[in-house]
Amino acid sequence: MKKAIMAKKIGMTQIFAENGELIPVTVLEAGPCTVTQVKTMENDGYESVQVGFGEVKEKHTNKPMQGHFNKAGVSFKKHIKEFRLDNASEFEVGNEIKVDVFESGDKVDVSGVSKGKGYQGSIKRHNQSRGPMGHGSKSHRVSGSMGGASSPARVFKGKKLPGHMGSENVTVQNLEVVKVDVENNLLLIKGAVPGPKKSIVTVISSVKA
Repeated sequence: MKKAIMAKKIGMTQIFAENGELIPVTVLEAGPCTVTQVKTMENDGYESVQVGFGEVKEKHTNKPMQGHFNKAGVSFKKHIKEFRLDNASEFEVGNEIKVDVFESGDKVDVSGVSKGKGYQGSIKRHNQSRGPMGHGSKSHRVSGSMGGASSPARVFKGKKLPGHMGSENVTVQNLEVVKVDVENNLLLIKGAVPGPKKSIVTVISSVKA
C-alpha cells in the first residue's frame, strides 16, 4: 500500500545500529497531517487525498483558503499537498496522518526544493574543467567557445553556460527509514534529502522498492 506524509527537515545526525554500524541519518519532523479534502472519481475524475501541514494564524491565510479550511472543519494550515493513494476512499476529512504509517526498513522517495546556489559559473554548475592557469592563458574559468562563426551563425540549444543553480524540485529515491519516533513525530531516514533545514519535503513509498 502506498503511504505518504509531509515533513519539515530538522537536520542531519548519526546513530549506531545494533551491530555497531554508524548510520548517517536525516531527521524529519513528519506530520501530523490533517486531511482537508478527499477527491473522488465522481466529483473530480480521480481519487486523491489533500492534506494540510503546519499551523498558521488566520491573518496569514487568504479568504479563499479560510473558506476551504472552514468547510473542512479543520484549523488553518500553512502547507497543502495532494497525494494519490491507493486507499484514498478510506480517508475522511479531518483524519490525521501520523508518522506511524511508516516503520523501520520501509523504502521511501523524498521530494523537496534543493538549496539555492545563486548565479554560478559553468565549472561549478556543470562540472566543467578550467583552462590552463599559466599567465599566458587568458581563459581560466570561462565557458569556452560559443560555436561556429558564419556557420551555424548561432549558439546550439542546450549549451551549458553560467546561470541560476539550485532551488529546483529534486527527488531522492529508494531511501531507507531507519527509525520512527512516534512520540516526537520524528522520522530518521538514512542519507541526505533535498533542501535546507526547516524546508518542507514530502515522503512517499518508493516506486522502485
